[in-house]
Amino acid sequence: MDKPTVIAIDLGGTAIKLGRFDIHGTCLESITVPTPQPSLPEPVIQAMVEAIALLRHDQNCIAIAIGCPGPADAQGRIAKFAINLDSWHNIPLANTIEKATALPTIIENDANCAGLGEVWLGAGRSFQNLILLTLGTGVGGAIFIQGELWTGSYGAAGELGLITLDRDGPTCRSGNRGSLEQFASIGGIYRRTGQDPAILGELAAQGDRQALNFWEDYGRGLGAGLASLLYVLTPEAVIFGGGISSSAQFFLPAVEAEIKQRVLPTSREGLQLLSAELGNRAGMAGAARLAWQQIGINKLRINEKEGGIC
Repeated sequence: MDKPTVIAIDLGGTAIKLGRFDIHGTCLESITVPTPQPSLPEPVIQAMVEAIALLRHDQNCIAIAIGCPGPADAQGRIAKFAINLDSWHNIPLANTIEKATALPTIIENDANCAGLGEVWLGAGRSFQNLILLTLGTGVGGAIFIQGELWTGSYGAAGELGLITLDRDGPTCRSGNRGSLEQFASIGGIYRRTGQDPAILGELAAQGDRQALNFWEDYGRGLGAGLASLLYVLTPEAVIFGGGISSSAQFFLPAVEAEIKQRVLPTSREGLQLLSAELGNRAGMAGAARLAWQQIGINKLRINEKEGGIC
């Protein structure tokens, strides 16, 4: 008899990534479909249901988990708000997918899913207390305390990209001004430089002085944004994920220097700054773990030789 699997979904503003995972975290099959535009709830949910059907070849799939670009409620049922999707406010996403598929479904913030993935199979495996920052279209965050994902009383904690970096800075879709996201996201970089971060990374790799100076300044800003978090949480590690983290070699030295300048040694003792290991698969891997957890398998035994992601 074939072993059971779960379907993990990473819902983004431009693409929806889906994978079918076994209990070891191995992705057996994956697909990506475009996010309908405008990204209103009804067409997006319909696109997810149709994509789920493409992965569900047999009766072995037993659960679904979805990473959403915004906070979910504490029960993992409602997408409360999605900054990068259109008109997503208090959408009963888990119930709707359950009704369409007859499979138990749970949802979580996409950055939290990325954090779960890195803690399960990636750069966070060796730590009990850590912060994950996802640097991409937005800036997301995940906080782990004593090995457990911390989401606060109502499920919305850990929105690290929305902390204030500059009180007079650009307006954020969250309603804040000068948030870390407005500084550190793809859009924030483009607004400051007129260039895509990927291009700036390529130029820096070629030794372009202007690009290298930009990444140094970027690292200093990121370090300043992290300083307050380090004083509050004193993590063992900060892990940087998302597309922009591909240029981490150019900005992490400046992040480290800024933290050393701003944060007392007692609040950064042993701190490690690391790049995420799972790339753009971290969100799906974390959603897979969440799916296994929601059906009662809370302590997964991972065989390193069998585990992995696609």
